[in-house]
Amino acid sequence: MKLKDAIFFLITTLLLSMFYFITPLLDFYLEMNKEHGMILSFFKFGVLATLGEVIGLRVSTGNYYKHGFGLVQRAIVWGFLGLFINSAFIIFSTGVPNLLSYLGLNISNNLLSENFNLTKLVVAFSISFFMNIIFAPIMMTIHKITDRHIELGGGEIKNFFKPIKFGEILKSINWDVMYNFVFKKTIPLFWIPAHTITFTLPSEYRVLFAAILGILLGVILAFAAQIKKSTK
Repeated sequence: MKLKDAIFFLITTLLLSMFYFITPLLDFYLEMNKEHGMILSFFKFGVLATLGEVIGLRVSTGNYYKHGFGLVQRAIVWGFLGLFINSAFIIFSTGVPNLLSYLGLNISNNLLSENFNLTKLVVAFSISFFMNIIFAPIMMTIHKITDRHIELGGGEIKNFFKPIKFGEILKSINWDVMYNFVFKKTIPLFWIPAHTITFTLPSEYRVLFAAILGILLGVILAFAAQIKKSTK
């Protein structure tokens, strides 16, 4: 680890830990999350998931920034993806328990807010499973399309707001890597277990934890990019 990496890690850790150790900041976060959950989701993903992409850039190129990266555009995209992710959390965390009840599993309506137990783990895993096999591939593909759109626009703000060439970009995606690594490996081996943990947490911390997982996503995408290069 180089000095700049140590400094980057230290500053990031200090900033994130402030919300845990400084009580007024934690109270502010909890209140904002309760009153304005969607708005806060935009900023949580806009900041933390973009931070993951910056780390991924460092992994793949050795630099935290490069011309044409489109930092602001990526943050905007992640902000809007955060809205959809939060919506998916609400939909699947309420819908899947109803499905399990319909299938005969006797669970209480407030199970996910109760103390940890085996039934809660089963329900959390089920929510994560259905969310990741139904929603995650679509979200990942949309994210891939927007990333490519930013690249094609040279990272320029003015080009970001031009129409996205969906057909052209879909044809250019390396579906071998997308399926065999991103879908086939990261979803069952990382995202389903990780979001099982997410849904065992209190509801006010789930989106935050998911946004922090977005940091790891940046690293995963960097490795996916390296795999893509090695297959050429």
